[in-house]
Amino acid sequence: MSAPTTARPRRRRPADRRDQLAAAAAGLFLRHGFPSVRIEEIAAVTGVTGPSLYRHFADKQAMLGEIVLSGLGELERWTAQALAAPQGGRVAALVDVLTEHAADRPAATLLWRWNGLHLVDAHRDEMTRRSQALWASWRAALRAERPELSEAAADLLCWALFGVISSPSVHHTTIARRRCRELLRLVAHRVLTVDLDAAHRAPEPPPRAEPTARRDQLMAAAAELFAERGFHAVGVDDIGAAVGIAGPSVYRHFPNKAAILLALSRRAAERLAVAADAAVASGPAEPAAVLGRVVDSYVAVITGTSELRAAFAGDRAALGDDLAELQQVQRSYLDRWVRPLREADPSLSAADARVVVHAAVTIANDLARTPYVAARPGLPSELSALLRAALALS
Repeated sequence: MSAPTTARPRRRRPADRRDQLAAAAAGLFLRHGFPSVRIEEIAAVTGVTGPSLYRHFADKQAMLGEIVLSGLGELERWTAQALAAPQGGRVAALVDVLTEHAADRPAATLLWRWNGLHLVDAHRDEMTRRSQALWASWRAALRAERPELSEAAADLLCWALFGVISSPSVHHTTIARRRCRELLRLVAHRVLTVDLDAAHRAPEPPPRAEPTARRDQLMAAAAELFAERGFHAVGVDDIGAAVGIAGPSVYRHFPNKAAILLALSRRAAERLAVAADAAVASGPAEPAAVLGRVVDSYVAVITGTSELRAAFAGDRAALGDDLAELQQVQRSYLDRWVRPLREADPSLSAADARVVVHAAVTIANDLARTPYVAARPGLPSELSALLRAALALS
């Protein structure tokens, strides 16, 4: 009589494997940008094979869609929780709940904005519909407490609030989460009380000079296209056509598209540094006055050229080894904000000041790269007022 066979226990996939894959993908998309992440990389992070991943998601775009809509769902739940507060306290409740979660869940506030171009139409349409409804609820709560605000003004302040809660996802300052939330809450309340009608009038950016050299023309055209469509949606042929030359002729000036993005990023960084240094030297040395002039210089650059907006629309991974150099340049530039802010408010640590500065800068970056907001004729002065409020300069 043969010995009975013992059935080998069936190996079960973790019940939360789909969630693990989505979380791993979200982290990679945040760090490297959606186009630069391969399915195999996502699978490797969670210890599965590429084919196994396809049991859960049809493709990478399906993963992005689920992550983006899930993040948007979190914002909707947080908003509903806040707006259940009694009338008159809903804006404060909204600020509290959004800043409470901002440092812990960057994917909820970042991925759905920066990667919308890569969604399939159905997901993009759903994202647009739901985000517009979310925005409308924020505006309504704000206007109920500030009835003097027009819908457009309330919309601008809601964008500023969103910039504040998004800011932890764009920097890596080491700071206790509780302190981070305290600072974000403080900044958010400041910007939501700005009187835009009495806004500080920032100097108008100088008129743009038309580039004459072919290399400069190509950079200007690429900047506009990257800012409008995103880096990956623009081809070398598109850039050449914008200045009236064939695509291959672009290679006489740049070896590839990434080289154009690098040149734009370096030029933007140089313009910011030159403008900030000139602002520091142009008036009284009192810290708040210095910082106010630096704010105006930043607003002038970001609203007066498309290079900085193009850099935001670019693919960080495409910059390769040059990315670390640019990040160091950016950190050095932000020291021009941090130093006078700490001199104006000695109670702030270096980390505190960086959190506040990043919140202010993110407000400007978000508003300047949002097309219908960027078209506002008074945006430079409004941005200056919002940033000054964020930094407690007004």
